[in-house]
Amino acid sequence: MVTRPDQANPHEFNPWLNVVSLIERAGELLGLNEGLVKRIVTPERILEVAVPVRMDSGDVEMYTGWRIHHDTSRGPGKGGIRFHQTVNVDEIAALSADMSIKCAVVNIPYGGAKGGVRVDPTTLSRGELERLTRRYAFDIASMIGPDRDIPAPDINTDPQVMSWIMDTISMLRGSNLPGTVTGKPLAIGGTFGHAGATSLGVTICAESLLRKMGRNPNQQTAIVQGYGKVGAPLIKLLTDRGIRVVGIADVRGAVHVPGGIDPEALSKHFDEAHTVVGLAGGEDVPASQFFTIPCDIAVPAALGGSITDVVAESLAATIVVEAANGPTTGEAAQVLHDRGVTVVPDVLANAGGVVASYFEWAQDMQGFPWERDLFRRRLENTMQQAFEHVWGRHDELKVDLREAALAAGVGRIAEATELRGLFP
Repeated sequence: MVTRPDQANPHEFNPWLNVVSLIERAGELLGLNEGLVKRIVTPERILEVAVPVRMDSGDVEMYTGWRIHHDTSRGPGKGGIRFHQTVNVDEIAALSADMSIKCAVVNIPYGGAKGGVRVDPTTLSRGELERLTRRYAFDIASMIGPDRDIPAPDINTDPQVMSWIMDTISMLRGSNLPGTVTGKPLAIGGTFGHAGATSLGVTICAESLLRKMGRNPNQQTAIVQGYGKVGAPLIKLLTDRGIRVVGIADVRGAVHVPGGIDPEALSKHFDEAHTVVGLAGGEDVPASQFFTIPCDIAVPAALGGSITDVVAESLAATIVVEAANGPTTGEAAQVLHDRGVTVVPDVLANAGGVVASYFEWAQDMQGFPWERDLFRRRLENTMQQAFEHVWGRHDELKVDLREAALAAGVGRIAEATELRGLFP
């Protein structure tokens, strides 16, 4: 079960307790009663499953998986599935709550959910990965479906994994259900704009903030932590808008390129070296010193908790745009606030992905695909409107953007919860 505050180790970062404190703070700002805040905080459903997998050797290995519905007052659950060796219930619970808030911030008719399996997928063959995926999908089948909960890719999952999940659920239900998952290949109900949508949303938020602050993008520099599904497209998107990317990091290290990174050269280098380290024209730096690289904008696009209070104290940037989920610890957020660093929080900055998922789901339910330009235009409009709404709350409540975004999201969840009432 989700760890309660009185059970937590106060010396360890607990992502679930962190998000609980954020929701409670938003409740205080909005003047919500204690009972309503408790309803918003508490996950609706937590399913833990044992996932047996027959390995290529013939042996059977056991894995543990979860699917959590945090809140469905505003619509079906929405949230990714991650395969990672560190996955645990507190992480999944926190991410499901983030999804509830994120969907409300961008005002799409979804609630929040999340799932994961504790496994290192790099140790599995393709056949083993498929068997793991299908068994996990079978185990959580009661919780997912186009009108219940719609998973999407997350860490170490991709369109192929989504295809296996969609096929498994379709076989169980006896009908084709493309709207069961999003982030699928085009051939089975995917959409043109899903790939790179999170990165585009991050870029839109960065540009919008620079406009509000009166800064010229052509005079700004940035660093990006993470060169994966979000970080890699960001290099080109930021560069195309005149922002010079001077640092990039991955799991093997980091590199500083004062003159700016050429996205094509970096892509070619990564394809050959399988790391950003050693990029021509750059200077390798220890990963622990990455956020000390001189720049205007820092974009954490890797795993959660990467910006600790220690990192926050030495961070060189004056702007942080959170492309990852939960990249900043609670203590670090306070340090950044005290230092006057402006932070665009994850529930706004990286919401482009869930907006794209909503558009894909809508197309699946309608049986009508959209043109690429229409998809991109609607994504940009949705993200711009969300940023403006959060900025308005920031002005109205006189709080930073993190608290403003949380207030915006929690406020919409509270409204839906009260309108629906309490059954029985």
